[in-house]
Amino acid sequence: MSKIQIMSEDLSNKIAAGEVVEKVANVVKELVENSIDAESKNISVELIDSGLKEIKVIDDGYGMDDVDALNAFQRHATSKIKRVEDLFFINTLGFRGEALPSIASVSKVLMQTSDGKIGTLIEIHGGKLVKNEKSDLRRGTIIKINDLFYNTPARYKYLKSEQAELANTVSFLERLALSYPSISFTLKNNDSEVLRTTGSGNLLKTIHEVFGTTISKNMVEIKNSNDDYDLFGYVCKPQILKSNRNYMITIVNGRVVKNIELNRVINDAYHTYKPDIKYPVVVLEISTDPTLIDVNIHPTKQDIKFSKMDSLKDLVLNTIKDALYKALLIPNIEIKTKNEVNEIPIKKEYNTYNDDILMVNDDLIVQEEKEDIIQESFDFTSLEKNEEIKELELYPCGHVMGTYIVAQNDNNMYLIDQHAAQERVNYERVIKSLEEGKVNITPMLIPVSVELSPSDYLKYTEAKDRIISLGFEIEEFGLNTIVVKAHPTWLLEGYHDVDIRSLIEEILEYPKDFNVTRFRDRFAATVACKMSVKGNENITMEQAEEILKDLVKCDNPYNCPHGRPAIISFSRYEIEKMFKRVMN
Repeated sequence: MSKIQIMSEDLSNKIAAGEVVEKVANVVKELVENSIDAESKNISVELIDSGLKEIKVIDDGYGMDDVDALNAFQRHATSKIKRVEDLFFINTLGFRGEALPSIASVSKVLMQTSDGKIGTLIEIHGGKLVKNEKSDLRRGTIIKINDLFYNTPARYKYLKSEQAELANTVSFLERLALSYPSISFTLKNNDSEVLRTTGSGNLLKTIHEVFGTTISKNMVEIKNSNDDYDLFGYVCKPQILKSNRNYMITIVNGRVVKNIELNRVINDAYHTYKPDIKYPVVVLEISTDPTLIDVNIHPTKQDIKFSKMDSLKDLVLNTIKDALYKALLIPNIEIKTKNEVNEIPIKKEYNTYNDDILMVNDDLIVQEEKEDIIQESFDFTSLEKNEEIKELELYPCGHVMGTYIVAQNDNNMYLIDQHAAQERVNYERVIKSLEEGKVNITPMLIPVSVELSPSDYLKYTEAKDRIISLGFEIEEFGLNTIVVKAHPTWLLEGYHDVDIRSLIEEILEYPKDFNVTRFRDRFAATVACKMSVKGNENITMEQAEEILKDLVKCDNPYNCPHGRPAIISFSRYEIEKMFKRVMN
């Protein structure tokens, strides 16, 4: 007797559901994306018990007639592609024809839809048609999902807690709202409104509605293009950073995607503007010809493949770097008094984007008053350097805690971290020497010997040429020992020992996929740190004046090479407000 049998449609749908539907957010994703493809302008999602009991999606799209309503639950039935060639020109979010039958096979579905001419109501339990009858003519679709995984208890037990499922759903809808700022989205859980966007068509306003005032007012608009890709979106100033990558949102032709290479490029654009363990807030829209991307590589369509990826990476990297360079990145201290905020007691069951807490119950949430968002935009067709800080005349007037220089000018007071500031100055001096390629060498009066372990010595022999190319004259001296007899002139007098040993350590620890640019940055940052005055180290006013004079000449005077702020400003108004000299 043969062992191979054709699976029943019910079984194949359940298997497909295992790929498409893993949690409540997956169901909401498929249903809402169908609503977007139906050209809806208002989409409402209503959940009971975070969707574990009921998921309801209401839209005002073009709806379906009675035939399409029934066919929509057939596997591989879709209105979005008709032939193989269409796979290369996908302009919709859904196209596989698997979502509705997969969801219907593991839940109880009630759908009411109308194209304005015919109204249809269909009910399906576990993939089996229960009801098919006429309904009212309200244009659009209402689809209700009850008892998810009721007939597959093995899948149901892997669902997370209500709070976790709700957080995942909110996170998805927030991203979708940012992808389609012209669509109004509403999310309710147990009749309590969780999320609402107005559908204004303004991306910055949508960012404000999703993330709040603190983030939206610190966003910089970017806009650029090349022959293959168009970029538009907002990137945060480095004073707004998060401890995870969840805020790096990339949208390709209206589809929210997660692409590791793209995220890495975005993060690299913030190099030296932030610590490595922190991540920026970015909402980036990428538009391109559908033939240059492949969205058909994963059942959930969350990943994507790009043709001409190098072209896209260069465009993203240079656009974000130029935006950060042009923006004035000195953090301002903002003083908020009690009468500036509304204190609203609210029960909040989730917090998708807060890095420190997941759930806040019965606490007092302080909600800021709404304010106008004024945003400078940057178009990079013609670039101009931001010379604003270089025009500042800073006069040192004090030194506090052995670490901070107090300076002023006619408008503001400034606090400067002496170590971060001098570290930036030294970093740019070292990196400039490395990038110029022309290295001036000076012999050492007393050569420096470096003793290595056998394994490290083997690594050194492989990396020897790199070290010599940086301007060092090295000879072998005995067993596993090298002697440095000359060094590049950019090393600070008195720090030869430290810098040379640091260089050897950096070379030996560096991965095999050696990248010259990244190595230079990393080495220059390490050397600059060791060359700079430390915190809790008293300096004279003459030294402070010299640091300030060198700092304002830097290409990026705002941060140390490791991303920490070097300078913070206090306006006269903010200081007088703290001392109650002004009361408004």
